[in-house]
Amino acid sequence: MLDRQHLAILREVNRAGSVTAASDRLNLSQSAISHAIAKLEARHKVRIWRKKGRSLELTQAGKYLLDLAERMVPEFDHAERVLADIARGRKGTMRIGMECHPCEQWLMRATRPFLAEWPDVDIELRSAFRFDGVAALQAHEIDVLVTPDPVNSADLQFQPVFGYELMLVVRRDHLLAGRGHIEPSDLLGEDLLTVPVTVERLDIYTRFLIPAACRPRNRVAVENIELMLQFVVAGRGVAVLPDWLIREVAAGMPVATLRVGKAGLHKSINVGLRQDDLETDYLKGFLEIAGRITP
Repeated sequence: MLDRQHLAILREVNRAGSVTAASDRLNLSQSAISHAIAKLEARHKVRIWRKKGRSLELTQAGKYLLDLAERMVPEFDHAERVLADIARGRKGTMRIGMECHPCEQWLMRATRPFLAEWPDVDIELRSAFRFDGVAALQAHEIDVLVTPDPVNSADLQFQPVFGYELMLVVRRDHLLAGRGHIEPSDLLGEDLLTVPVTVERLDIYTRFLIPAACRPRNRVAVENIELMLQFVVAGRGVAVLPDWLIREVAAGMPVATLRVGKAGLHKSINVGLRQDDLETDYLKGFLEIAGRITP
């Protein structure tokens, strides 16, 4: 019979790279792991993995089960935490993933009233610029995704909570500072400061520079927004940031802002949930609070 232990073994062996390493993490002996997989193979008359040199290579059946494990094991783990919360008299934990710095800045405002209105619900936050939020939401690793880049999907629903405009930030005495807006060619000789994500996730590239076949002189990745603005003030580059974030973080700094293109680059922060969770009371409560919180 296929059970949770088989899935946990496959997931951990794949992540650890070997049965030896996985045995330590799972608190099982190597022989116990090998025996469990051998019994599974014998019962279903398939091979799960085979040795390839010093490593293990998954078969077609093994790859299928690994994909299942990546989806189901986090769900089992979460279910156990929920049951433990219920046993302690708590409603549960809402796991929130964030994909951008503006998301985090906004979320800090939304969590305060949520915690006050839902005292029996905890919050876990996951934030990283390289975080694949949609995949995590679909895999039940998080319950809520806050993102500027919603993805249309039959199993997910995204609700926009507020809009903003991306603006170019330059030092006040920069040659572009007196302009109302920029064209793509204006960035050809500039060092562009961005957060450390792929170009495909940067609107300044996908919606402005690449369609015009233009590139800045250099792209410099900076994870901290305040440091990025300090670089701008020091004349070490220009940056593209949300208008409301500039107003908050750059207040008092000798910088100027310009529209990106004549029409500007407009975005929105969105909150995403799985369709199956839309009737969960505290998630509905979070969506209602999110709709009230604007910069």
